[in-house]
Amino acid sequence: MSFTAKSNEIFNRCIAYYHLQDHVDSAINNPFEPSSIEGILYVKNWIDTVQWHLEDIIRNPAINPVEALVIKRRIDKSNQDRTDLVEVIDSYFLEKYASVKVHADATINTESPAWAIDRLSILALKIYHMEQEVDRTDASNEHITECQSKLNVLLEQRKDLSTAIDQLLADIEAGKKYMKAYKQMKMYNDPSLNPILYAKK
Repeated sequence: MSFTAKSNEIFNRCIAYYHLQDHVDSAINNPFEPSSIEGILYVKNWIDTVQWHLEDIIRNPAINPVEALVIKRRIDKSNQDRTDLVEVIDSYFLEKYASVKVHADATINTESPAWAIDRLSILALKIYHMEQEVDRTDASNEHITECQSKLNVLLEQRKDLSTAIDQLLADIEAGKKYMKAYKQMKMYNDPSLNPILYAKK
């Protein structure tokens, strides 16, 4: 099984489990060893899935402003957790391919494997929720047709992205490409870099 086939299977399993409870405070119940790549991928998608629904909640026009601020803070924390997990996944690949002899003419990709897998995780959520729209019985035929068209595009996008990621990993393993993992220099959460925060000292 290719890496993306395994990833997509894990993402779908995670999303399906979340929707059994369908609540942002549900327990994760990771079925994999937490330190394994499977366990890390599951946690990554769980973070994305919970955040997807937090983003839905905060867009309610009638939401209480105090509740909205609490959710906004939670989304900020979720974004940081998501970034941290991407770096963990890239560390997995760096270790896995550490002994590969890189060709002299090897090139670097525009994004690391883990950031591409991040997009694959989000795509799994888009597909799930678009399928929900297609299956609605209370929507117009026009809505269903439009959503089916969008779903077809999303499914094609997942196929293309999966192929591209697997090819990238094969090229890295063969030494045709090399990877670097840059730490995300997020400034707004850092009290020493956000002027609003360090001005309060």
